[in-house]
Amino acid sequence: MNFAAVYENFRTAFEAVLLKKLDEAAQGAFPPILWESMRYSLLAGGKRIRPVLFLAGLRENGMSLDGEMTLAVAIECIHTYSLIHDDLPAMDNDDMRRGKPSNHKMFGEANAILAGDGLLSWAFEMLIDEASRGESYREAAKILTHAAGVFGMVAGQSADLLWQNGGKEQLRFLYENKTGRMIAAPLEMASVLSGGRGREKWRAFGEELGTLFQLTDDLLDAASGEDEARLTAVKVFGLEKAEQLADECAGRCLKLLKEMGADSGFFEGIVGLVRSRRI
Repeated sequence: MNFAAVYENFRTAFEAVLLKKLDEAAQGAFPPILWESMRYSLLAGGKRIRPVLFLAGLRENGMSLDGEMTLAVAIECIHTYSLIHDDLPAMDNDDMRRGKPSNHKMFGEANAILAGDGLLSWAFEMLIDEASRGESYREAAKILTHAAGVFGMVAGQSADLLWQNGGKEQLRFLYENKTGRMIAAPLEMASVLSGGRGREKWRAFGEELGTLFQLTDDLLDAASGEDEARLTAVKVFGLEKAEQLADECAGRCLKLLKEMGADSGFFEGIVGLVRSRRI
């Protein structure tokens, strides 16, 4: 089975569980607009890269996906909350997300803030439930919350607002925290759940993949004329050098996979998907 087919199998399996959990959680929920706005952004599309990485990591480490989807849903809830808040006028002020109106354009700023809050708190409920399954699940929950919080994504978002200008060190901090932590966390979580085999190497690969993801973000934004006020690789290095850095980063990702002896077909496909994406 080729990369695209395997990826789609992971994605559709995840989507089915996500939809089921949403429907179950929203039964009798009040006020309806809260869950409507949460559902709107959760089901707005996207490649589901983070939960797919988690599921692929489980498979690579010899674990069944059955019974492990709740953590994947928590990962996506946290990612989606960050997108809702990132689009707000006080942050990036984006009116569109994945070809659709942003949450605040559909439901208003106040409801968008609450939808993000709701997704984050729902994710924590799921993580607490999963943590009761044993030490490895507690550690997996800790990895995700650490990556999402003030020592990870939130710190990166704060720095993104702070540094409109800067150099290599500031850019590295942004890449490691704003994007890298939440790309690496699903892979590290999968390793921990399977006994911790190769944990450091999986985290290193995930962080490198996160750097590649943010580099391609910067290149896409430069091509569209967006985020001129942000600190980006294009601003620091120029367009040609930023393209070169992205290619070099993709090469480092592939080198790490080879050293790990991982399923080169699928994870190489992930690297290619991130490097060549157009949205």
